[in-house]
Amino acid sequence: MSNPDTWPPVAVEPAVPHADAPAAGSKLGAHYGGCFGCGDEVESGLHLHSAVDSDDPEVVVSQFTVTSAHQGAPGLAHGGLLACAFDEALGSTVGNLLRRPAVTGKLETDFRRPVPVGSTLYIVARLDGIAGRKIYVSADGRLDAEDGPVAVEARALFVSVGVEHFLTHGDVEQVRDLGVQRSDWDINP
Repeated sequence: MSNPDTWPPVAVEPAVPHADAPAAGSKLGAHYGGCFGCGDEVESGLHLHSAVDSDDPEVVVSQFTVTSAHQGAPGLAHGGLLACAFDEALGSTVGNLLRRPAVTGKLETDFRRPVPVGSTLYIVARLDGIAGRKIYVSADGRLDAEDGPVAVEARALFVSVGVEHFLTHGDVEQVRDLGVQRSDWDINP
């Protein structure tokens, strides 16, 4: 068994951004309007916004403001919702920098301090390595500024998939529409 403190837990190759990955400082759009994490069509969604870091094109900074619709305990963000935000931010990092579809295989979160309603969480995510179809990523979530106190940390394993994964398990018409928008992505078999 691998050491739980070692990340990534296996030998990896460097995760090099795709040649067509967005440049440093680029704002990233929603991958799908109906996405709870980043989409604009879900009223109580996170409305998470992401951009490639201005100084490091291998880092994506995402942010969202916690509203009363996101609370678990009175005045505090729900832990599961924070995990959702990290899933979205880490997925955005994988999708936008590597330009290929991937799904979450495993997500670990460590909650360091409460995240109050009204605060903005800045999630700074980075690619940690690739082993075959496995993509390892991690992030820190900071309160109210990119250099604010760390409230949540996460690391995840994403698995690179082909478009047939979404055609088999998702809404075929919506997947086809989305495929037209993402026609420049590498779709692996």
